[in-house]
Amino acid sequence: MSENTPQTPPQSPPIPPRSRPTGGQYTPTPFPPPQYYQPHYQPPPAQSGGCSRFFLHAFITLFVLGLVGVGILVGCFFLFSIATEGMNELMADMQEKTLTEKVIAGNSSAKDKVAVITISGMIVSSADGYVARQIRQASEDTRVKAIVLRVDSPGGTMSGSDYYLHLLKQMKSKRKVPIVVSMGGTAASGGYYVSMVGEEIYAEPSTITGSIGVIASLFDASELMKTIGVEMTPIVSGPHKTMGSFTKPMTEEERALWQRLIDDNFDRFKSIIREGRKRFADNPEELDKLATGEIFTANDAVANGLIDKIGFLDDAIERAGRLANIVEREYKVIQYKPKLSFMDALLEGRASNQLVSGKTMFEMTTPRIYLLCPQVIPVHETE
Repeated sequence: MSENTPQTPPQSPPIPPRSRPTGGQYTPTPFPPPQYYQPHYQPPPAQSGGCSRFFLHAFITLFVLGLVGVGILVGCFFLFSIATEGMNELMADMQEKTLTEKVIAGNSSAKDKVAVITISGMIVSSADGYVARQIRQASEDTRVKAIVLRVDSPGGTMSGSDYYLHLLKQMKSKRKVPIVVSMGGTAASGGYYVSMVGEEIYAEPSTITGSIGVIASLFDASELMKTIGVEMTPIVSGPHKTMGSFTKPMTEEERALWQRLIDDNFDRFKSIIREGRKRFADNPEELDKLATGEIFTANDAVANGLIDKIGFLDDAIERAGRLANIVEREYKVIQYKPKLSFMDALLEGRASNQLVSGKTMFEMTTPRIYLLCPQVIPVHETE
């Protein structure tokens, strides 16, 4: 090889061709389209009685839903009542216990007072309730020279009526102030019972009063419980522990025990009347003729000696001032008003005596002895 011959640069070894992946690409297997129509399907044969079964099932379903709905409503009501009561009690504990005084008549700048104490609605006793606080505040105020007891109530529990009468008598004995009763639309049974503290009793022309008697409202739902398949098996310490329960019929022995309780309290009711109305102290037989549970108009009550005069609240106030020997223009007439809690102001509840609370409903459904006029439905409570 000569020197002028060009030299070829060394060649790199050839690159082998890239191998292709084995198996190829994945191809999904197509599914057949859904069959919406199946000509071979045959509906099941119609069953006899299908219509009646449908209505039966519908009735049972509606009945069960109705029971559930009623249960929910009742539960919500009681939960709301309990919450309202709890809020009221909580707010009441935070407030001052002294009631406010509102001048409703007379000379607002006078020092002497004629206090109007109100008992209205269903009487359910409370040692620190509105009625008790009125009585205690009037008793502690030396400027109160006379009391007008304004009663507008169909009655209530025996214990509540007796407790308020006790507080009124205690105040009367301590302060030596005259008490004149002014009856509103209704002053029956327990309402008439507390009125026995007054020296004189005034009733409005349309007042219903009387209903002298005692009642215990007991229920027997044993047949209903059998029908719905509910049975109560209480564990008791004695044979009469369930006396008055609505889950079983009353025995003759239990009826006799209840009657004895009624008779004892009825005797006390009549003794309170004989003490408050001297006319009947000398003629107890005359009272027995009236103490049948009958209600009386104001005119009949005057004729039978149950009350003294027909007149309005203003007449009772004027008479109380005269009995206290104070000049009309030298005293002011005041009425006690509770301070509203938040819930009371929102719902106008307990303090304004416009709602039936859970406590009242519990009192009414508990086997107890009542001085209550059954013809008058209570719509609010007095505590």
